[in-house]
Amino acid sequence: MPKLVAMTDAVERAQAAVAAAEQAQAAAAEALRQAQADAVQDRAEAGQAADVAPAATPGPLQESEVDDIRSGYQFEGDALEMGALVNGEARADVPVRIPIAMMNRHGLIAGATGTGKTKTLQGLAEQLSALGVPVFAADIKGDLSGIATPGEPSEKLTARTRGIGQRWRAVAAPTEFFSLGGVGAGVPVRATVSGFGPLLMSKVLGLNDTQESSLGLVFHYAAKAGLPLVGLDDLRAVLSYLSTAEGKVELRDLGGLSAATVGVILRELITFADDGADVFFGEPEIDTTDFLRTTADGRGIVSLLEVPGVQDKPALFSTFLMWLLADLFNDLPEVGDIDKPKLVFFFDEAHLLFRDASKDFLTSITQTVRLIRSKGVGIFFVTQTPKDVPNDVLAQVGSRIQHQLRAHTPDDAKALRATVSTYPTSGYDLGEVLQQLATGEAIVTVMNERGAPSPVAWTRLRAPQGSMSPTPPERIAATVAASPLLPKYGTPVDRDSAHEILARKMGAAAEVAEGARAAKEETESSRLAQAEYERMQASWRQDQKKSTQKRPPTRRRAPATQKNPLDSFLSSATGRSVVRSVVQGIFGTLRRR
Repeated sequence: MPKLVAMTDAVERAQAAVAAAEQAQAAAAEALRQAQADAVQDRAEAGQAADVAPAATPGPLQESEVDDIRSGYQFEGDALEMGALVNGEARADVPVRIPIAMMNRHGLIAGATGTGKTKTLQGLAEQLSALGVPVFAADIKGDLSGIATPGEPSEKLTARTRGIGQRWRAVAAPTEFFSLGGVGAGVPVRATVSGFGPLLMSKVLGLNDTQESSLGLVFHYAAKAGLPLVGLDDLRAVLSYLSTAEGKVELRDLGGLSAATVGVILRELITFADDGADVFFGEPEIDTTDFLRTTADGRGIVSLLEVPGVQDKPALFSTFLMWLLADLFNDLPEVGDIDKPKLVFFFDEAHLLFRDASKDFLTSITQTVRLIRSKGVGIFFVTQTPKDVPNDVLAQVGSRIQHQLRAHTPDDAKALRATVSTYPTSGYDLGEVLQQLATGEAIVTVMNERGAPSPVAWTRLRAPQGSMSPTPPERIAATVAASPLLPKYGTPVDRDSAHEILARKMGAAAEVAEGARAAKEETESSRLAQAEYERMQASWRQDQKKSTQKRPPTRRRAPATQKNPLDSFLSSATGRSVVRSVVQGIFGTLRRR
């Protein structure tokens, strides 16, 4: 009874915490909407101040170039406020923005460690959510969870935001927390091997064309034979079965598998599982459209995926993200150019997505990035240098936010020169400016509403209105407990799949084979016993015949103690066993062992 009371109290406390969190989020959302309304007034006031007191510190740009940047970032539709131009000092009268309609043209956030990339991501995600656009992000380091908690004001923060025309208010975004396979605090995210498909599985395993074709045959056979492929153990079981004599017979009409190919695929699957992929595969499978949800008041939900230790498991990271994109691409309808995206992806630590990737896998990523724009999905890659992203993928990027780059080594210097060469012509010496940027500043160019690049702008970026620190674990736990998705995905389903079905099938076959072997042994034993009986009988007759030929004419009665050798044999234990075997063989009553 005390345990029940304690559990009831804990549930009530959790419910109270969730209710308080919901109230805080609602209040924060209202504050954010008010802040966006204030932004126009802020810029107007900043412009008036600039007319009276222009920037005292000279900057690298002439005033005519500043005017070009001002006009280059004025858009007709909704836009995300990125910050203000820096020209000697921050120019609050020259806002730098990105059209929300262009967010599905993809983007890049790059910069050295500690330069503010994650906070830039958080600020964009907060504004997207406020404008009704759902956001998905893999929270590699746990820093992004602060988006679910209102920020803490400070004098330094207020002074910085006032200087760029941002009227800062503490705001939390509606957030869902997810974790791969339930390893973590979030709602479990799982996929089945069948849903994953042979093509993507081949890509992440690094199989060649022949091996990929063979794996496709395995998936086809499993579907035809009614063998659900849920986990990696199911795929391994089917591969092992198809390499047996019985499996080869069943596969005869579909083609064949070489033992060498099966061996390669099995080895790659074992390595893949050792990298942690086993936790990702299972049921219930996540419905990726659940990442496209909005709240009742129209705010986009921010979905954060916890992937601890992913630096050591890049295959798992890339596997999930590519499956997620592929699944969305297959399920979402074509929408063309729309006013705002249906979903924006942020791939933090994007270099992990491309590390050790095969050529085919990179081709798959490039194709997905190129085509998913028409489904209303935007992708932002977040990494240290643009060279972390393959050129074919980088060519699809429309907006770029480049934080400070360092050139301490020859490789760094080469990367810096390569980065500078990709920007439009500007009034900056970008090779110098990119090394001088302060934390929270970036070189920005975006795709404007006409699809052309905007002027390059040295920008002091807006501060996030959520917490700069991670959300406390108890609050994350309360949010997860209150999630409408937890009843749907929280409990794993362990139904019969290929592994169990084949185990029973092979077990039954082994029993039949054992029974046949036992029957064969009994039959052979009966045959030998009958042969021994016939031999003894023939021998006795032969002895009788010889005895009769040696007898004298006078017939004498045989002594009472003299017995027929055959009778002696039949009365012995061996004889009785022989007779029993013969009789059982005649009447079909052989007993199985």
